[in-house]
Amino acid sequence: MTDLLDVESVPAYIASVPELASRLGTITEVREVGDGNLNLVFVVRDADARALVLKQSLPYVRTDPSWPMTRERSSREANVLAAHQAIDAAHVPALLFYDQSRYVLALEDLSDHRVWRTVLNERTEASADDVHAATALGEYIANVGFGTSVLGLGSAAHKRGVATAINPELCEITEDLVLTEPFVDHAHNVVHPDNVADVAELAGDPDVRHAAGLAKLAFMTRAESLLHGDLHTGSVFVRFGAEPSVRAFDSEFGFYGPLGFDLGMLWGNYVLAAARATAQGQNARAAALLDLGRVTWDAFEATYRHRWPSRQDPRVYEDAVLEAVLRQAWTDAVTYAGAEVARRVIGFAKVADIETLPEAERVQAARRALRAARKLITHTLHGGTAPGPAVLTDVAAPALGL
Repeated sequence: MTDLLDVESVPAYIASVPELASRLGTITEVREVGDGNLNLVFVVRDADARALVLKQSLPYVRTDPSWPMTRERSSREANVLAAHQAIDAAHVPALLFYDQSRYVLALEDLSDHRVWRTVLNERTEASADDVHAATALGEYIANVGFGTSVLGLGSAAHKRGVATAINPELCEITEDLVLTEPFVDHAHNVVHPDNVADVAELAGDPDVRHAAGLAKLAFMTRAESLLHGDLHTGSVFVRFGAEPSVRAFDSEFGFYGPLGFDLGMLWGNYVLAAARATAQGQNARAAALLDLGRVTWDAFEATYRHRWPSRQDPRVYEDAVLEAVLRQAWTDAVTYAGAEVARRVIGFAKVADIETLPEAERVQAARRALRAARKLITHTLHGGTAPGPAVLTDVAAPALGL
């Protein structure tokens, strides 16, 4: 692809785009910092220390160039960012410009932030900073979940939003990698030999497949809110200290789906972080990580209730509807959390939380995480009722040996 940027071509590209050239003076630094599978990412800085980020989609998976990827995902990410920025600008990177002809997003530079997963994996003790991040993300999920729903937008605007956010290629990846492959025999599934029996125990449970099937059907059919679509601790930038900041980035998987999906993805990653902590003998910290699920839920619920009086058409959307919406979001989130844990241990996109552990600890953490995944996936199918804010503590902690 001749239009792909590199370190040498970025200055000329910026000079050719007036919307970008006006933001920078003489460019003194261009760094390629992308470490994901799907995009090129450049940090560009000028002589006055002004900076921005360029993110350009690749037409293939970086680690497997034979796997083609639609570049239209950049347009979908730009759409999600613009919509979420309009509702909750404090919790997403600012979208400065989008070049649809070359699939380039220009974004606010967040070089003074760090990826939350990296921070969590370095910790040895619980931190109030993580409580701050979990609270901010609960607020973000509620703000954009309500603001992009039919309750926040009204009927016509919601339907236009659904039409604009159609994202079939990346949704299919989620349908396969998160909600199908971990529960069947598939080439993407690779685990340590000592965890093969653990996977068989999970996948052999018909209730797991039943619950996963219901979750997949909901994911494919319930266009409730414009989601981030891939909200895990590796897609969150954090800056702690005197001016704390929490930003959800990489929303190219965004689409209109069940309100509880983003919550569940995040909860699943709290469980994975806790599994790592238990394998390292940090049980008190593991308990605190599971409690982040309650923190996020409490912030989500409070924010959603705060926005409820501004709902469209309150004639029939009475308070009983609010309770039903929250109950459904919690129910969905529990199952999606379990699916996220399972796929991050079994499937194609594993996480550093587990993979960077020494071998014996990795096997132990994977085993415990899979047991927690099974409990979470089937919790509501087995009669678990909503909403229980401390569900990660109540359901996942015993499976993790806490």
